[in-house]
Amino acid sequence: MESKKIADYIQMDTICLDLKSNNKNSVIRELYENLKKCGLVKDEELALNDILKREEMGTTGIGKKIALPHAKTKSVDELIITFGISRDGIEYESLDEDKVNIFFMFLCPENQTQEYLRILARISRLIRETRFVDSLLSAKSNDEIVKIIREEEN
Repeated sequence: MESKKIADYIQMDTICLDLKSNNKNSVIRELYENLKKCGLVKDEELALNDILKREEMGTTGIGKKIALPHAKTKSVDELIITFGISRDGIEYESLDEDKVNIFFMFLCPENQTQEYLRILARISRLIRETRFVDSLLSAKSNDEIVKIIREEEN
């Protein structure tokens, strides 16, 4: 069985290339509101609480303008990902203390720890490339975001 790629999990119509939030908690909520639109979240309050609890354990702002807010939760039956860009950047308590512009938010069923870790590691590898990050920041459409990610994964 061929494993799924990041792009396969992204919910295209939840992507936001112009996030309006200006702080960490509001951007998490804004991304989450978009993710809820896909209709795959069974318990909306639990899922949001799981993301916020995970963030309290330690920042998911990993540096280089990137944050990966995520959680394992009983609220989904399959891994789902949304993507967002803040043009101005958001103070996010990032490891390098820089503002964050790019967000990958995902929820994963509690029983899929291996897939969760695989996707987390894969995103972490991709974003090490400055060229990849710059491409995401200059993308003009949701389709372009998914295309950039898909091309980088191949």
